[in-house]
Amino acid sequence: MKKLSKSEHFKNILQYFEKNMPVAETELQYKNPYQLLVATILSAQCTDKRVNMITPFFFQHLPNALALSKAQPEFVFNLVKSCSYPNNKTKNLIGMAQALVDKFNSEVPSDITLLQTLPGVGRKTANVIASVIFNKPVLAVDTHVFRVSARLGLTTGAKNPLQTEKQLVKYIPDHLIPIAHHWLILHGRYVCMARKPKCGECGLKNYCHFYQNGIKNEILL
Repeated sequence: MKKLSKSEHFKNILQYFEKNMPVAETELQYKNPYQLLVATILSAQCTDKRVNMITPFFFQHLPNALALSKAQPEFVFNLVKSCSYPNNKTKNLIGMAQALVDKFNSEVPSDITLLQTLPGVGRKTANVIASVIFNKPVLAVDTHVFRVSARLGLTTGAKNPLQTEKQLVKYIPDHLIPIAHHWLILHGRYVCMARKPKCGECGLKNYCHFYQNGIKNEILL
């Protein structure tokens, strides 16, 4: 098989996703920017499924930033205690809400630098909000994106999420960056899993470095 250039490799993979996954969205359930921000903070090292079990009751009691900013830590903790790191997330959620009220008139900012001034909001969370809510050409890198990008050969030698992000946005057209985030996450969640990737049924195996460089032979045995 002819060796493809980096740009051709990206083009083939992006075209596959465009054809086979034309609709790709976050699986976190939300109705407004505040709700997505809360859900994304809760999702750190926690499954979207678990977060979606927590947030309906959470938003019944704390429907906006002002309500959350005035909430007692014990009350918030009881609402989020079934997710990972509930103590830390309780502190961050209340601090985030207080900052939204005090600095941004309860409005979630669209700028990733401003977003990262909020407690509990790192680069990944800021990029999620900026891309999902404001459709900005920024790409959040979680464990799925990090793993899938490396396996497909979209990234090479990336040692951390920021290096992965920089390599990906260099070759992905701006208008596709927001949805590419979801393509890679969903592919990693349901096909290219960490321990038992479904290479046999993956439509990208002909372009996948991970499959072509060894896993292919194991499957054929």
